[in-house]
Amino acid sequence: MQTQPKASHFIDGRYVEDTAGAPIEVIYPATGEVIATVHAATPAITEQAIVAATRAQGAWAALTGTERGRILRRASDILRERNHDLSVLETYDTGKPYQETSVADATSGADALEFFGGMAATLTGEHIQLGEDWVYTRREPLGLCVGIGAWNYPTQIACWKGAPALACGNAMIFKPSETTPLCALKVAEILHEAGLPAGIYNVVQGRGDVGASLVTDPRVDKVSLTGSVPTGRKVYAAAAAGIKHVTMELGGKSPMIVFDDADIESAISGAIMGNFYSSGQVCSNGTRVFVHRAIKEAFLTRLAERLEGAVIGDPMDPATSFGPMVSENQMNIALSYIEKGKAEGARLVYGGAKLDREGFFMQPTVFADVTDDMVIAREEIFGPVMAVLDFDDEDDVLARANDTEFGLAAGVFTRDLARAHRIAAGFEAGTCYINTYNDAPVEAPFGGSKNSGVGRENSKAAIEHYTQLKSVYVRMGTLEAPF
Repeated sequence: MQTQPKASHFIDGRYVEDTAGAPIEVIYPATGEVIATVHAATPAITEQAIVAATRAQGAWAALTGTERGRILRRASDILRERNHDLSVLETYDTGKPYQETSVADATSGADALEFFGGMAATLTGEHIQLGEDWVYTRREPLGLCVGIGAWNYPTQIACWKGAPALACGNAMIFKPSETTPLCALKVAEILHEAGLPAGIYNVVQGRGDVGASLVTDPRVDKVSLTGSVPTGRKVYAAAAAGIKHVTMELGGKSPMIVFDDADIESAISGAIMGNFYSSGQVCSNGTRVFVHRAIKEAFLTRLAERLEGAVIGDPMDPATSFGPMVSENQMNIALSYIEKGKAEGARLVYGGAKLDREGFFMQPTVFADVTDDMVIAREEIFGPVMAVLDFDDEDDVLARANDTEFGLAAGVFTRDLARAHRIAAGFEAGTCYINTYNDAPVEAPFGGSKNSGVGRENSKAAIEHYTQLKSVYVRMGTLEAPF
């Protein structure tokens, strides 16, 4: 497959290059090889994208929602038709196994385009009767939205941000992570093939300085970021200076509580999905697994047996179920946390080492006897490192689960449905799960509380974050004044 894109950027309906920008090498995580090179956006490239988007947005907003939705749904169909090629590219970009990318990346992006394409025609206002007078509301686009993506789901995030923005009549400039710059270009290409007017969805490459130049530009009305909490703080502050609308989907250190009456196989499946899918590189992962003391050893024994079934190898092989880390740096960060876990006295139950092969592979890793104050239980690792903690009491474990600066996700496994709903209500997290983990249908809101973010992606809730509400008061009689 040709991994070198036609050009580094997609602006005003076409590929654009400017080799004056700093080169960014794209590394295939399975081998460490350079598979493509793109150039960071120069100020001229960024200006070109902003001018194109602001020029095109008004006409796009003037279309009916049905007309906009038709284009998004057509793009959704194209994404599904090309799922294989897009999944292969995603695997090259991220290192995630094809077994995963083929069912969780372009398909999720297509779901978002289809969902918001269908919703575009339903964006109506409200009529409020006030005696003879009345008020009506109009839901209007914000204007120019900037999306800043993370490297773990580049195709999905490009669509999760683009679909609601475009459905509501906005234009978008999307900056992918410099680690995974390839997939968003294909999203832009497909959207325009489906009939999107030039300038409505643009992709520019670059590192933090390019993102900062977009976030601080006065012509930008909205910023949506998926990234770490430290990056979120910087972007949020910069956007606040310009009074811009903001959506932040940031990191987490999410709890997963397994009660002694849980279906242990399902709970272990949840722990695997919430710690080792995407080699642990998922923001909502449930990396603090609280297991009732009565079943802890049985849980750990069976978990180790299940992990022996992980197929670690060539991510392009459909049989492979566990791939490399996205970069050498990210692998080294995760390995450093393993050393911290050992130093603090946690019991290494499984894994814990780099694999002796090319690429950025490490073992899925499980620590037991973890206490709440350990670094591996408090800091986001963003790698395949699970911390198992003991508990005996429901109230105590819920308080411990909530004792964190983060609040992205949380999960509970139990056969007692009253307890399940009680725990879900008590979680201080924006996205919660009962007897499952990390399901993310586009129909449901996704986002966090506390330091894990503001706003919501997906579902009807996303419409609130890509539109503004205008109220119009209509007086039916004459207006009097005191003088």
